[in-house]
Formats: sequence, C-alpha cells, structure tokens
Amino acid sequence: MTTNTTAGSTARTPGTGTPGIDPGTTNGPRASTSTASPARAKDGRPPRADRLSRRDALVLFVLCAAQFMVALDFSVLNVALPVLGRDLGMSPSAFQWAVTAFALPSGGFLLLFGRVGDLFGRRGLFLTGLAVFGAASLLATFAWDPASFLAGRALQGLGAAAIVPTGMSLLTTTFPEGPARDRALGVSGTLLSLGFTVGMVAGGVLTDVLGWRSTMGLLSLFALVVLPLAAGLLPASGPRRTDAADRPRLDVPGAVTVTGGLLALIYALSTAAGHGFGGADVITTLALGLLLLGAFVRIESRAETPLVRLRMLRRPTVAWGSLGGLVTFSMMSTVVFALTLYLQETLGLSAFETGLVFGAQGLLSAVAGGYAPKVIGRFGARRTLAGSLAGQGLFVAAMLLLDAHAWSVWIATAAVSLASVCHLGAIISYGLTVTSGVPDEEQGLATGLVTSTQQVGITVGIPLLGVLATTSDDLLSGVRTVLALDAAIVLAAAALVAAALGRRAAARTR
Repeated sequence: MTTNTTAGSTARTPGTGTPGIDPGTTNGPRASTSTASPARAKDGRPPRADRLSRRDALVLFVLCAAQFMVALDFSVLNVALPVLGRDLGMSPSAFQWAVTAFALPSGGFLLLFGRVGDLFGRRGLFLTGLAVFGAASLLATFAWDPASFLAGRALQGLGAAAIVPTGMSLLTTTFPEGPARDRALGVSGTLLSLGFTVGMVAGGVLTDVLGWRSTMGLLSLFALVVLPLAAGLLPASGPRRTDAADRPRLDVPGAVTVTGGLLALIYALSTAAGHGFGGADVITTLALGLLLLGAFVRIESRAETPLVRLRMLRRPTVAWGSLGGLVTFSMMSTVVFALTLYLQETLGLSAFETGLVFGAQGLLSAVAGGYAPKVIGRFGARRTLAGSLAGQGLFVAAMLLLDAHAWSVWIATAAVSLASVCHLGAIISYGLTVTSGVPDEEQGLATGLVTSTQQVGITVGIPLLGVLATTSDDLLSGVRTVLALDAAIVLAAAALVAAALGRRAAARTR
C-alpha cells in the first residue's frame, strides 16, 4: 500500500475498497474511468495518472460550471443594488436583504442536503438544485416588487444549497485521491475564485448596458445550459439498499437543529453587518443559533444514525483544515468589502473601474490555479494550506501602505491580486485536506462541511471586521484598521494550522 503525499493519506479507493463503487449512492460502477485499469496509449506507455479521460473531463466541466454559476451569484448583484433599489422601491437599509435572502438558505441547508445526497442519491438532488436555481433566477429577473425579488433570491439560495455539496461530492467520488483529484479540485477552486471576480466585473457592465435584470437573467441562462448537460453526463444514482429494513434513515432531530442553528447564526451575522451587534434581534438569534448548534452536538453524540459522525469532526485534518478554510474565506471577503469602499469612496473610482481592479485579481488567480495542483503535489496539501494562509496575510498587510493618493490604486491592485493567488491556494488545499481519507459514503458530509465553512466564512467576515470601516469617522483610517486585524488573524491561523497538522504528519512518520 502506497502513501499519497499530496493529501497525507493512504492512496486507496475510499469506501468499501471496491474500485469504482459508490456504496452510498449507486447500484454499480460509477461512470468515471478514473479508477479503472489504465489503457495503453498508442506508443505503448500507460497514460499519466493525472490525465483525465474524455468523459471525466466533460463531467468535470459540468460540475465546475455549476460551481462557477453559484460563485457568480455571490457577486454579480453587488454593484447593481442601487439601481435595483430605485427600480423596485427598496430603501438602502433593505439592500442587505438581497444578500441575506440568498445566504440564509444557501448556508443553512448545506449540511442537510450534503447528507441527503449521501443517503438518497447525489445526481437527483444536484439536478433538482439546478432546476430550482434556474427557475428562481427567472423569478428574480422578472420581479415586480421587493417581495417577489427576495423570494427569487431565497429560492436561488435553496438551489445553491443542493448544488454545492452534491456537486463537490460527485467530484470527489469521481476522481480518486491523488493527482486526478488534485487537478479536479484545482480547476474547481480556480473557477470558484474566478466566478466571484467575473461577477464583480460583469455586474457593472451588464447593469450599465442592459439594466440590473440582466444580471439575474445571466444566471438563469447558465442554469438552462448546465441542466441538460448534467442530466446527460452524470451517472444515474440512487440508494443502494432495497430491503425495507435496511433503507437509509435521516437523522431528523440532527437535521432540524443544525439547519435551524445555521439559519439563526447566518441571520444574526448578516443583520449585524448593517445594524451592529447591539440589536435585540441580533442578540436573540445569535443566542438561539448557538443553543441549537450545541443541541445538535449533543444529539449527534447519542444518535444511532447521526447526520454528522462526531469522530469525523475530531479528525485533525477536518478540524484544522476547516479552520483554515473559514479564515481564508472570511478574511478575503472582508478585504474585498473594505477595498471596494476604499477605491470608490477614498479614491473616487467608478463601479466599473473598481470592477477592473478585481478583474486583474481574477485573471492572475486563474493563471495561478493551473499551477496550484503542482505546488500541492510537491509540498502536500497541509503545507500548502499553511503557506498559502501566510502569503495571504502578508499581502493583506502590504495594503496598510494605501493612502488617499491616486497612485495607491496600483498598490491595491498588486496586493489584492497576490493575496488572491495565495487565497486560491488555500481554497484548493483546504478542500483536499478536509476530504482526504474520507470514505465515499461520507463524501457528501465532508464536502458539506467544506462548503458550509465556505458559506459561513463569506458571511461572518464583513459583520465581524467590515463594520469597523463603515462606522469609522475617517474611512481611510477605518479601512486600515480592518486590514491590520485581517492580516493578523490570517497569519495567526497559518501558524496554528502549520503547528497542528505538522505535528500530526511528524507523528505518522515515526
């Protein structure tokens, strides 16, 4: 048995040990050829381990296109909010609900849908999520008042909650641990980062040229294209068990408490971004969320078929990898928020010019994404995670040189682009760290944890730090305070992850 140095785990087919069998979701072999015996090339040599078959490449394209679409939705609406508000009669204080209405279901239902996909079939849930997302985008496109628009956004979030964990688990079960999975997650992570950046640029262009409704129409068009491709390419799946006594059972108390807890927590943090932590609704929902999550942990420790096996959460790779993911997402979203304020309010850039700054960031990240799997293959996912966090923190610290002079835009562009390259490395390596060594029947749960970390991270960063910029008497001073705290948190996380996972790696080699 060989050791997979990329993820730090044994390189074998997860699950029951039978190549190509997904014990949680299929009745037979997966359509992927990644685990099949390699065919000889024309020159008689076996193909490279990281070279994908044509079908695997198409499956990867479909899964990544869906992830890109969801990432696009996070940012494409941002610069359109003022125009949208005037058109639909929404007050500026209600703008946050355009974001919160999506974040609540997309973050609250991730773990539940990830586990439902494990138990009852990932393909069906993935396709359902795409259909709901596309229909919801059409509703938001043709919204006639704030209520109809927010309903569309909420349904988009619900569709995304089904798409993201099932799409990720389909990816990790199609591509086994090693170079193939490294490459697949590299492509996925690059498109995730690129989708957010493209959304910033496309949102400004589309709003100026075609109006805000075109931003939602773009998403419905994406879903319309991806849905039939996914239906034709993804292998059929369903619960393997046919005996009534052996049918999969969902941990309902666990599902209710974790979903309710995440909904309450995300609501509290999203509301705090606009109104601070002193409001009664924020305090009440924050306390309720923590109470429900505490109850969830207690339920899972006693449940016969738990939604989340607590032993998984005790894995160092899961615990410390998730911490790295939480920090990289929360702190980078804070940087984007603070830098957007700085570029528009301090330097006086337009929304389109601001989008170009982030466009440069996205292009450099896309180029770097092609090299990330090679870096991970050379140094391992854990070292890459710690090193990427350290790089992100150092380049964010470099932004403390920003001032009110016009030339600072070049410092901002260079620093945020290089920080984003490191951020991309952290995204890919933390996903590999968390999912390594997890059996196929629990990949939906593992990827649910990965994507829940992502969603919560994106949600908590701005309320925790970004509000310091908006409430400061001097915006530039407030932005610098946010960036200093941001850099300190990322660097501290890098040190903790390096120490914790480094000790475990050393222990395994003794």
